[in-house]
Amino acid sequence: MRNQKVTPIFATEWFLKLILITMRRDVFQAIADPTRRAIITLIALQAMTPNALAEHFDTSRQAVSKHLRILTECELVKQEHQGREIYYQLNATKMKEIDKWLEQFRKIWENRFNELDNVLANLKKKKK
Repeated sequence: MRNQKVTPIFATEWFLKLILITMRRDVFQAIADPTRRAIITLIALQAMTPNALAEHFDTSRQAVSKHLRILTECELVKQEHQGREIYYQLNATKMKEIDKWLEQFRKIWENRFNELDNVLANLKKKKK
């Protein structure tokens, strides 16, 4: 009977850890952090090592490495080994996932701006 109470607790803890790991791999959670967005911007220009990236921030090298790990898990960045160094570069294919999601809103905004243009044009015509 004692083991029956432990098993559900263990299963629940395991499930929560699984959820946290899965959530961390979400692209949108990854880009929610301003430091990670800055890292993405930097490596979009050129591949960089963690040390080179850390020079651009007022945080520790370990903090930058943690951000890089999350970005790598989300597949937003890729690692390339060159000798003893690891270079991080942008995975443009994964960035398209973000763009695809944003496209639906872009269309809504464009339609609303077009409607606003029409309303303003009609108001101008009425004033004349």
